[in-house]
Amino acid sequence: MNIKKLAIAINLGIIVSISAQANTSTLSIEERLALLEKRTLAAEKRAELAEQKAANLEKTLQNNTAFKQQKNAQPAQGQLTTAVVESSSINNSPHLIETNSQYGKLKLYGDVEFNTDMSSKKGQLTSINTQSGKDKDFGDYDKWGINGRILIGLDGERVLDNKNYAGFSVQPLANIDGNVNLDDAAFFFGKKESWQIKLGRYEAYDMFPLNQDTFIEYSGNTANDTYSDGFGYIYMMKEGRGRTNSGGSMMFNTSNDNWYFETNFLIEDGTSIFTDSEYHGRKQTNKKNVVYVRPVIAWNKNNVKIAAALESNVINNAYGYEDKNTGKFKDQSKRNGYGLTLGWDSLQDDPLNGLVVNWNTAYLDASSEKDFTTGANILWRRLQLGYIYAHNDIKSYALNDSNNVNNEVIFGPGKYDIHTIYSSYELPNILDMNNFKIYLGAYYSVIDGKDIDVKSSDKNRYGARARFKYFF
Repeated sequence: MNIKKLAIAINLGIIVSISAQANTSTLSIEERLALLEKRTLAAEKRAELAEQKAANLEKTLQNNTAFKQQKNAQPAQGQLTTAVVESSSINNSPHLIETNSQYGKLKLYGDVEFNTDMSSKKGQLTSINTQSGKDKDFGDYDKWGINGRILIGLDGERVLDNKNYAGFSVQPLANIDGNVNLDDAAFFFGKKESWQIKLGRYEAYDMFPLNQDTFIEYSGNTANDTYSDGFGYIYMMKEGRGRTNSGGSMMFNTSNDNWYFETNFLIEDGTSIFTDSEYHGRKQTNKKNVVYVRPVIAWNKNNVKIAAALESNVINNAYGYEDKNTGKFKDQSKRNGYGLTLGWDSLQDDPLNGLVVNWNTAYLDASSEKDFTTGANILWRRLQLGYIYAHNDIKSYALNDSNNVNNEVIFGPGKYDIHTIYSSYELPNILDMNNFKIYLGAYYSVIDGKDIDVKSSDKNRYGARARFKYFF
């Protein structure tokens, strides 16, 4: 029914009623005409008001009808009901998710990663001065098994017309062992294509990219971020990069033409990078949190990338041990790292025959230790080959022992090298799905003690993996 026509008919009826009352009145003709004119004007005003209310009611009913139609519409199979279409940062496939457009856009995505592994046990270092019964035994063993996790990512962002923006990213991880962890949890704000400030849990600029690194371990520990006494250490400029389990980060970055600058601040318990808080055979006592400052400058044009960085703990006496001879506190928190990486990437120009090449180098000047690492990798036609070389020089080492008078047995100094080669190959479009891939990877690593003995049975290390990768 047309509500406007209904309102007009009602008002005409009122006018007719008024006229009938005027005919039966005992007033004079002039008085009747005046009264009729007065009532007619009042009726016209009421008609205008009724027409406005009817128009508002009709508009409300139309909006409600459209809303019901939208709610009752059937979504496409496998998609969330509705509102904003976004692309995943992982695989660039479309995703639908409900959002409040007043406060920006949301993006939901995921990353499934499951592995079947075969790997040997670690190579253990011992000293030429090791006394009987003083060898460290980590109970390591050959590993065969299945591991993996599912990542669910949720990103939110609001951008204004003047390019001011703010947003967040959170990425819970469900591991195959039943534990639930967290990859990233960060808040950021700034101006698009100009500058940004980020806070929380995340990783800063990668100064030692391994590219398609399906499976890499070492004759030593897998120490990108953890140092284990008695095993080799591979320093890769990652100690101040972030995503720590004992602190948080804050970063400022900006870009100008082909230049990119960032400075990351990581605040954490500095002893967390050492297994069991033990460094050079001594239990480390944490006095105060460390602050790593990690500036990076990078230049990227066409296919070429160059980046240089340093990372340094700027807090003195953050952690260390008490010298049993003097009773004084010995600071062990000096850690200054330097890195340089060069890269070439032509995959965007030629996805089939393009090349990705990286060369990385890193140097660590730490308390009683100096480490140098360099490596290169090349990717062509989904096949990658890589090599990493590490040379470490330990200036002193002590092993706690309750039977020793000073509770210390001096081991150092000692030098050793680690050589690691690795490879991986991508099998794309599994079951004709462009978001389902399988990666095959393998590595072989050798530790070479210069003036440190290496257990012969643990000297070499090797492994292979099949990784099932699915994006959504």
